[in-house]
Amino acid sequence: MPAWGALFLLLATAEATKDCPIPCTCQALETMGLWVDCRGQGLTSLPALPAHTRHLLLANNSLRSLPPGAFDHLPQLQTLDVTQNPWHCDCSLTYLRLWLEDHTPEALLVVHCSSPNLITIHPLGQLTGYELGNCGWQLQTSWAYPAVWWDVSLVVVATMGLALLAGLLCTATGSLD
Repeated sequence: MPAWGALFLLLATAEATKDCPIPCTCQALETMGLWVDCRGQGLTSLPALPAHTRHLLLANNSLRSLPPGAFDHLPQLQTLDVTQNPWHCDCSLTYLRLWLEDHTPEALLVVHCSSPNLITIHPLGQLTGYELGNCGWQLQTSWAYPAVWWDVSLVVVATMGLALLAGLLCTATGSLD
């Protein structure tokens, strides 16, 4: 009977690791889920990851950015190591920053930027939204200058106030006669 148990365990391990990305190594965990080790593989983009990934090691690669939602299909993901990558810290890294803030905030101090030059060597967790940039996101501009309309409306309100005050004074002096 122990041979059947070992065979079943071997089959379960093989089934769990069959979706392992090609350059990575995967190991089934006793508590369900996968340990996916992609360290030092020279990755320039995130490989397709199995949905039951629990620990993901992406350290020491050539990753510069991650697509938004990159880990959304990994509900079991608990550990993420993305250190020692040449991260380009602009708005394309906002998703990674928010994910790390929510799951492993201490990692924000060990993930460093390689570019752009103004923020090189800074930890991702110390960057402001201004430093990450806006990637071209802008509010739609009006057909006219909003400041002009603000000034016009202020003049209209002031004129109406003066007209009401004048009318009130006329009524008050008329009732005194």
